[in-house]
Amino acid sequence: MNRLISRSLLTLVGTAILSTNVMAAEPAVCKNVRLGVVNWTDVMATSAMTQVLLDGLGYKTKQTSASQQIIFAGIRDQRLDMFLGYWNPIMTQTITPFIDARQVKVLDQPSLNDARATLAVPKYLADKGLKTFADIAKFEKELGGKIYGIEPGSGANTQIKAMISKNQFGLGKFQLVESSEAGMLAAVDRAVRRKEAVVFFGWAPHPMNVNIDMAYLSGSEDALGPDEGRATVWTVTAPDYAERCPNANRLLSNLKFTAEDESRMMQPLLDHKDALASARQWLQDHPEDKARWLEGVTTFDGKPAADNLKLTSN
Repeated sequence: MNRLISRSLLTLVGTAILSTNVMAAEPAVCKNVRLGVVNWTDVMATSAMTQVLLDGLGYKTKQTSASQQIIFAGIRDQRLDMFLGYWNPIMTQTITPFIDARQVKVLDQPSLNDARATLAVPKYLADKGLKTFADIAKFEKELGGKIYGIEPGSGANTQIKAMISKNQFGLGKFQLVESSEAGMLAAVDRAVRRKEAVVFFGWAPHPMNVNIDMAYLSGSEDALGPDEGRATVWTVTAPDYAERCPNANRLLSNLKFTAEDESRMMQPLLDHKDALASARQWLQDHPEDKARWLEGVTTFDGKPAADNLKLTSN
């Protein structure tokens, strides 16, 4: 009789454990993850890291490259689930209508605290006296009346255009050259090689801070955000994503970076290496990051993430 009772108890305990594991599994609707990405190297690097982790946990992640506006609209329209690149305050004007209408949700804490985004110049130009926003107009002739920005429709370009239209800092006669991150950096590289004058939109984290001897301009009067362009980066999801897919959302909440580490994560991408392969290599080389990011996270089917993460390419 005692043996029978013992077997029954073991059966009940085993069933309870199995039930717990099933309960811990993510709902089937969460299997496919749709990730919006802007063509900024930092966002591409962190998005690749997110995809490698999610895919390694049994999810199926698809990235969609688009502009900020299209990504936020995609989350609103339930065509996208998440975006890891909301730069505050540079993108704030773009995202605010979606936040006010409760069509997107910004996570409670930033993924990056020590970012910066404002106008910059090569250091040799700063040494000649172009150190502040008010100095730009004094160098109009040398600059060809141009300020180099990133992609059309970006928050940064919108703010630079506003300065020009209001003739703020005497920039009324200047032209904003819009292209892309890669296009802008190519123009800056040409100017630097020729020791020519150039003003451009710079930010950190980014390898440009190492590859270009550059200086950020001061005296912005909050034109590109408070505290001379100091910024934070946040993850954005669908409003109900945390309730629908709590495990994937926990991973997103765990993903915290520093500007220094992100700059190092970005360098392989600028060297034309595969973003996903670079993310896998980072996880292999930095087990402390992997452990921190996977804390409290499970695989899609409810197993402990730390012991079951698969980093093989698909």
